[in-house]
Amino acid sequence: MADPADPANAPEGSMSIKIADDELKGRYSNLLRITHTREEFLLDFINLVPPQGIVCARIVTSPGHMKRIVKALAANLARYEEAHGTIAEAQEPPSVH
Repeated sequence: MADPADPANAPEGSMSIKIADDELKGRYSNLLRITHTREEFLLDFINLVPPQGIVCARIVTSPGHMKRIVKALAANLARYEEAHGTIAEAQEPPSVH
């Protein structure tokens, strides 16, 4: 019997993606700080527990890919709200420096 996890058995054009055990559990973030340069966007996911926050993940990506991320997030948010109803926007956190 063929192993479905074997990349050789994947449908043409598909890609196998692995996730390390440490990443599998995820990280909790309740604040996102976005900065950018001409060449890249930096997304700092922060776990804010006043009086301080800690960056729990940093993603660095190109402007072109950032645009694709924003479109994918908007599409998924719309699908979620279609299925589960409108989401109330969270209250703005205090200013973080």
